[in-house]
Amino acid sequence: MTLQELFQKISEHPIILLSFFVAIPVLTIIIGFISSGKGHLSLWKYFYAVLIYLVSIPGIFAVALNVYFFLFQRQDIMQTDIYLQIFPIVVMFATIFLIRKNVRLDYIPGFDRISGLWFILFATMLLMWFLEKIRIFVFSFLPFQYLIGAFGLLFFIIYLGWRRFSK
Repeated sequence: MTLQELFQKISEHPIILLSFFVAIPVLTIIIGFISSGKGHLSLWKYFYAVLIYLVSIPGIFAVALNVYFFLFQRQDIMQTDIYLQIFPIVVMFATIFLIRKNVRLDYIPGFDRISGLWFILFATMLLMWFLEKIRIFVFSFLPFQYLIGAFGLLFFIIYLGWRRFSK
């Protein structure tokens, strides 16, 4: 299954994706009511951290996908897929906004490193795009599981380089 086939299947049957992206803000609101005034305590901080990472990874991927489609593929704005290109970004910002109302983001473990995560994800996607554009490696026709494996390997290599560079 290629990435295009996966996107097509999601677009044909979006209920699972919509359920995921609706559940995260709803869960954030519920945790906010339960933890009102106690969001800085250890248990709630980790719940919030998981929620942030659950929305950040698809949101960042959607941003990178939009950049690729609009700048490099010259996709028409009217061809934008709401489920894959807009909804993850909106849910990411809404969830982070809801969490910020309940607890300072400085208290959430790993949130100081989320900008590093965003940078590494963008760098990995940019490197994959660059390798494909100069025709060293073609990612577009890879089966999805190999694409994820290549992404994971490049992400890990860039992560190790980022850690070494930041020390």
